[in-house]
Amino acid sequence: METIGLPHDPYNLIITGVGGQGNVMTSRTLGGMLASQGLFVTIGETFGASQRGGSVMSHLRFSRRSSWSPQIPLGQAHMVVSMEPSEAIRVLKDFGNRGVKVITNTRPFLPVGVISGQLNYPSEDEIRDWVNEMTEAAWFLNATEEAVKIGAPVLGNVIMAGALAGSKALPLPRALFEGAVRERFEGERLAQNLAAFDVGYAAVAG
Repeated sequence: METIGLPHDPYNLIITGVGGQGNVMTSRTLGGMLASQGLFVTIGETFGASQRGGSVMSHLRFSRRSSWSPQIPLGQAHMVVSMEPSEAIRVLKDFGNRGVKVITNTRPFLPVGVISGQLNYPSEDEIRDWVNEMTEAAWFLNATEEAVKIGAPVLGNVIMAGALAGSKALPLPRALFEGAVRERFEGERLAQNLAAFDVGYAAVAG
């Protein structure tokens, strides 16, 4: 199979969020889509806490030539997809650079310390300002709210995958996504997954 082109080789993608948001499933789905096109795919995952609500970060590295270490070096991410807005800041602090791009969900997942009043959480405007200062390009969308509109709140991660496809940073055609989800779902659940992908794609591609 003739392999596809990449803007960087290896291309370094980080998917971040908190437990329960579907980070791991998203990384496996995207990895499978790109591997099916002839790319070498390496995935590494780190967990700040094993329970729901702990930080989760997946490192994905794609190459036309060979497999790479699963750990992206500090300061060398090309794209960050963040399911939770404050996690985008956390990742950019260590892995950001002048050329990094970010897609982030704007709906926060508030930790217990914030809910109890012991800690403060930055406003959406503050997060937007910080992310824009630290990146070459950034997109912000309320994937959680859009997933609720579709009728399946758990599909925020699929909306974010669609947004990544819409950014055109990586070759992620809808037909490949549809093929992947048809292996797992049918009927209404299949339709909801495809709708979620389309919402994310349109939010970034315009």
